[in-house]
Amino acid sequence: MLIKQNEVKEMASSEALLPVLFREEPLSHSRSESMPETHRRRPIKVHLAVILLLIALYVTLIVTHDGSARDTANEKADESRVRLSGLSEKSNVQETEAFPWNNTVLSWQRTAFHFQPEKNWMNGPLFYKGWYHLFYHYNPNGAVWSDIVWGHAVSKDLIHWLHLPLAMVPDQWYDATGVWTGSATFLDDGSLVMLYTGSTDKFVQVQNLAYPEYPSDPLLLKWTKFSGNPVLVPPPGIGEKDFRDPTTAWKTSAGKWRITIRSKVNRTGISLVYDTTDFKTYEKLDTLLHQVPDTGMWECIDFYLVSKTEENGLDSSVNGPDVKHIIKASMDDTRIDHYCHWDTFYDQHKRRRILWGWIGESDSEAADGIPRTVVLDTKTGKNLVQWPVEEIELLRLNSSKFDMKVEPGMVVPVDVGPAAQLDIEAEFEIKKEDVEMVPGDDSVEAEDDFSCETSRGSTVSGALGPFGFSVLSDESLSEQTPVYFYVSKGKDSKLNTFFCTDTLRSTMANDAVKSIYGSFVPVLKGEKLTMKILVDHSIVEGFGQGGRTCSTSRVFPTKAIYGATKLYLFNNALNATVTASFKVWQINSANIHHYSADDLGALLLAPDFFYKLNIVPSR
Repeated sequence: MLIKQNEVKEMASSEALLPVLFREEPLSHSRSESMPETHRRRPIKVHLAVILLLIALYVTLIVTHDGSARDTANEKADESRVRLSGLSEKSNVQETEAFPWNNTVLSWQRTAFHFQPEKNWMNGPLFYKGWYHLFYHYNPNGAVWSDIVWGHAVSKDLIHWLHLPLAMVPDQWYDATGVWTGSATFLDDGSLVMLYTGSTDKFVQVQNLAYPEYPSDPLLLKWTKFSGNPVLVPPPGIGEKDFRDPTTAWKTSAGKWRITIRSKVNRTGISLVYDTTDFKTYEKLDTLLHQVPDTGMWECIDFYLVSKTEENGLDSSVNGPDVKHIIKASMDDTRIDHYCHWDTFYDQHKRRRILWGWIGESDSEAADGIPRTVVLDTKTGKNLVQWPVEEIELLRLNSSKFDMKVEPGMVVPVDVGPAAQLDIEAEFEIKKEDVEMVPGDDSVEAEDDFSCETSRGSTVSGALGPFGFSVLSDESLSEQTPVYFYVSKGKDSKLNTFFCTDTLRSTMANDAVKSIYGSFVPVLKGEKLTMKILVDHSIVEGFGQGGRTCSTSRVFPTKAIYGATKLYLFNNALNATVTASFKVWQINSANIHHYSADDLGALLLAPDFFYKLNIVPSR
């Protein structure tokens, strides 16, 4: 069944492997970019010299193999932009003069609690022996789609991250021009295998098998590529460059493992299906998992299950009458859904399905959205509800609570202090008498009769909206990013509600992408309008009606930065008074740390060499 996204044995020593960083100080008006110091325990005495030597050799092999310690002497010392911090000038998407970006502005745009590689692209996660692992696309040689390797980071809580050496590099003929998207599968005995797309020396897309070189290593520092790679090549009728992105495998009733790989035939997007018993040999099924005409090439297919009766997530091999099957694909032709990178994994540690996505922007850098749980909305029976993982609350600092009545046309400043890192949860009610006085519009019969994208944004007033928050605003409101509800009263006086984000005034820069987007959100009888917003410098994530619909924005303020960042509540409705009850938390920065070869050697000597990461911020 296809549902749209909008509707829609741990080692005893693994804790000892936890590296230690001190918590960052609560936020101030001036953001600090400094990295907290690390403290380590005293070294073990000389009688472990042999072990230390072996560890040093192992780490040296890792670092030299993946290229993470490459010589950087050729980097330009006078580089005009902060590429090394993962940001750069924006693509000049319009034929206009480029904005004069500088390091002061760009440094502020660096996210504080969203994971972001030093530069370039993101990929996918898994949970293994007590650690969450994030593997991501990364080009160590520049911000272009070339020389793609797998970066690697680990976390205990999905919030604080440690960068590790590169996990996979293009060092064989079958992945010589890129190690592309892959998916992990846990076998019945708990072992782990990874299927990934390689781009060969002749740019043919093939599927390859890899597995941990040391399965007992919770950090998964080294991977072994199967000597018989590639295990799959494009079948007859499929283009050499149209065969990629294998899914996590699931178990069939016949006891076989099944995967799907996305492709296309002419303009029809398809998902090919293969069965295997050993992940080395495969049988192609004659039937397709799904196909949709006129969609072009599909990207990053995701296939998983949700429960119709529980909030717990499900492993992909579960079956029965109380589950729904979800297939998701992004369209290469339109690049909707930020090209392809909203994928899920099953967190067996907490029995939840976690969705994780790449947040694109108008240059070649990217960041990850906050991980979200995804469940079926049992109230509507057809929406997938997305909500930030509970661990994000570990970063909450001081909070402020507000109850405000906002008349039509009002814009109200909300005094929360620094407004660059916020968690906002709000309820809205439209005055009942105002709703009743607004006549129904016979031309508005269904949710499809209104579009956030074509509505001209939050400044265009209707009888019952828009109203919501302007985040990342400067005092003059010359820069602002409104996140809001728009309510229309259609035929038979039926109310239709939309959840939108307007980035048209998010920056003074003329070379950044600026648009309006959002969607219809179901509101059941008796429900208040609710929204949650996460603000992290250049990222704004919105969740409407408990996550029935979501929006994610990458914006680039030039004036609403540092101490000039403000928060406003607004009501641009013509005829409706709105009551808003909301709470705003300041959000601390996450600890995201890079480790040297010496640190990795210490990690591998656990429990005698280890650090403790203080992951609970002061409140």
